[in-house]
Amino acid sequence: MAEHVRVIQTDEKLPLAQALPLSVQHLMAMFGATVLVPYLTGLHPGIGLMTSGIGTIVYLLCVRNKIPSYLGSSFAFIAPLIAVGGGAVGGVAKTPERIPYALGGLVAAGVVYMIVAAIIKAFGTDWLNKILPPAVVGAVVIVIGLGLSAVAVKMALYPAADPANGVDLKGLLVAAITLFSAIAFSSYLKGFARTIPVLLGIIVGYLVSIPLGMVSFEGIAQAKWIDWPWQYFTYPKFELNAILIIAPVALVVVVEHIGHLLVINEITGKDFTPMLPESLFGDGLATALSGAVGGTPSTTYAENIGVMAVTKVYATQLFWYAGALAFIIGGFVPKLSALISSIPTHVMGGVSLLLFGLIAASGLRLLVDSGIDYSHSRNLILSSVVLVVGIGMETGGFTIPLGNYTIPGMALATVLGVVLNLILPPEPEGIAIDAPDFTAEVQAEAAQEA
Repeated sequence: MAEHVRVIQTDEKLPLAQALPLSVQHLMAMFGATVLVPYLTGLHPGIGLMTSGIGTIVYLLCVRNKIPSYLGSSFAFIAPLIAVGGGAVGGVAKTPERIPYALGGLVAAGVVYMIVAAIIKAFGTDWLNKILPPAVVGAVVIVIGLGLSAVAVKMALYPAADPANGVDLKGLLVAAITLFSAIAFSSYLKGFARTIPVLLGIIVGYLVSIPLGMVSFEGIAQAKWIDWPWQYFTYPKFELNAILIIAPVALVVVVEHIGHLLVINEITGKDFTPMLPESLFGDGLATALSGAVGGTPSTTYAENIGVMAVTKVYATQLFWYAGALAFIIGGFVPKLSALISSIPTHVMGGVSLLLFGLIAASGLRLLVDSGIDYSHSRNLILSSVVLVVGIGMETGGFTIPLGNYTIPGMALATVLGVVLNLILPPEPEGIAIDAPDFTAEVQAEAAQEA
């Protein structure tokens, strides 16, 4: 008989011996993406990791320790940060004198989050249920998961997740071993070990990668054991043009934030929608504080939502610990940061295939549980447009240019779903017509033929 998996709810507390490895699992899930943003934009990766930890703790305080989320580096800001700050080559800023102005734009973006949060607080959140019916919400959740599928596949197939490098068969083997290890741990282990399949899968993938020559220990050897973060702080300067380029991107991330909150609702079985103002305010405050010392913009992370979907452990306690670990490792222990950085991309690609797929599956479950009638063309149109536009743009890497900004597929798909929901006429109730029952005739014909 299959073992019943106990769900750990958001307010439950776990013993330290269990909470610590579960928190490390969340740290592993978000690490690669969080340090990639500063690497591309010329910001300091250690400060980016440290401020993601601080931001997560600030967020948990703002939502009164109710919503389980980790705040990592937002990819939506990469293009505008490069436009203002000049970007980086090999992780080194090309025009370091412009970085403070980019940080000033991030502080302003955090303020935009908070203004939007105040507006929603004033007008309430009931309107969300009207503009985001289940046919749209479920499709958006699927887009969030499957939209990331191309990222996971690239990480599994190609060195440095770049198709230009060609398929690496050894890397593909490692990704497959990592994926199936995580699946096996989640399916066949019992007790506490069953709640850390992602961490165990990463460990297996890492150990397999070492004899295959895919792990470099040079960075670990060169990194210091102890360092002090404030010597790497960069402080913002404010310039109107930089603010106008970067700050409006916050509106795109607000849409992403709402989508992630809807996924969390579905996974945990709780409705956190009334807390959207507090959630957005916490995200904005985290972004502003991060920009104030040279860190990266914040957003809730799909990777960590995927971990919750796998483990059924939703305790906010884990995110306090994960935030504290990120703060300590990113700010004070570069040796450990370098150790995590040495995990091959293929390993993270393997587990990401599972994590992102589970998010998409949550969207499918939402559609099924909502009892949506797809015999109605209205529901078909709403879901199909959101799915095709969102998944097509996200997996293809397409965006819509709008001046200095770009609109990603998920944001455009959500907006289209909202607009269609508002303009399409309601489905007519129709009149039920009793269809003739041909069962007896069919059975008689079958018997006669026999």
